[in-house]
Amino acid sequence: MSDEEEIHSNAEEEEEEITDLSSSDVCTKYQEAAKIVNLALQGLILQCVPGAKIIDLCQFGTTVIETQAAKLYTKKVEGAAVEKGVAFPVCISVNEIVCNHSPLPTEELAPIKAGDIVKIDLGCHIDGYIAVAAHTLVVPDGDASPAVDSKLGNVAVAAYNAMLVASAHIKAGSKNTEVTAAVEKVAKTYGVSPISSVRMHQMKRFVIDGVKEVALKEPNPDDQDELEEKVPECEFEQYEVYAIDVAMSTGEGKARPADLRTTVFKRNVESNYKLKMKASRQLLSEVDKKYPTLPFTLSHFEDERTAKMGVNECVGHGLLIPYPSLAEKVDEKVAHFKCTVLLLPSGTTRVSGLELPEYFKSDVQVDEETAAVLKEIEEAAERKARRAAKKKAAKKKKK
Repeated sequence: MSDEEEIHSNAEEEEEEITDLSSSDVCTKYQEAAKIVNLALQGLILQCVPGAKIIDLCQFGTTVIETQAAKLYTKKVEGAAVEKGVAFPVCISVNEIVCNHSPLPTEELAPIKAGDIVKIDLGCHIDGYIAVAAHTLVVPDGDASPAVDSKLGNVAVAAYNAMLVASAHIKAGSKNTEVTAAVEKVAKTYGVSPISSVRMHQMKRFVIDGVKEVALKEPNPDDQDELEEKVPECEFEQYEVYAIDVAMSTGEGKARPADLRTTVFKRNVESNYKLKMKASRQLLSEVDKKYPTLPFTLSHFEDERTAKMGVNECVGHGLLIPYPSLAEKVDEKVAHFKCTVLLLPSGTTRVSGLELPEYFKSDVQVDEETAAVLKEIEEAAERKARRAAKKKAAKKKKK
């Protein structure tokens, strides 16, 4: 190679954009997206009161994400605005509905009421760097703390603790099978079942469902359908990002598509087809412009009728991937928690997701290994809180 060729090659390498956590700028974007996700969750929790409409809650959460994201990275980069906003549509799933419920304005369900179990799921991205989270709560009746029976308490505590334990196990050099085993152990201890169709995913820039996955449970050797969907083994690496997604049920954990319209979809970037219907072409054109890579909801389209007409042909030819609302049996309790973790040189860092509501309690005693992991997480959180308080006090003193 000549000196000129070598210089040109080195220049190309220097110009190549770094899109993983080895870049401090990338790390900051993930963290900023996570702050917005947590803020949206906190706001939605306050909005979950008797009489609130699901469509209004979804719109509120969307507005928070879009408004807060718009305040960041306002300068153009090489003449183009930095993309930012919703990375996963705000979904409000009530009682036996597990996830992915984001209704159209014309298909609103009954308002939520005191005692309803509400699962909130959403995501935000800054320049394609995604943070997601999910949270479970019980709608209060006035100022009183919600009454929670042992059945609901066990499944909520189990799902939350499984999320924490999974976060601790996802580290460079570990394998996804180890995480699955840890989640199953927690579920068994509390006498509940992981929702088998829910998966944890690696996330990359503009990619919310990466190739590396983590199952919540190993497939039943006697169930051919489960065996066919077995997750391939993989190893975690430094600088990766994961959505730690845990949903659990007091039932069998075999959630089925609910009797609700599917409104959440994602463009299949690997598929193309010449659509026949005008409504389908119009929908796909708008998707390609506004939502070329990340999930969206039909409720974000101004022409709802055209969107509903066109979506079936798009799905039928593999252009759009549906995210159907999933449901357990009516009498079963469901809890859903999700957070985002960054695999940094200093260790795995959880950047999104809120604390477990205090009214979710369980008398179940976990095994020593799980207890040790949870204690370590709690102590780390306490140290972080003390450092933050000390830093805040120092700033106040300077003023």
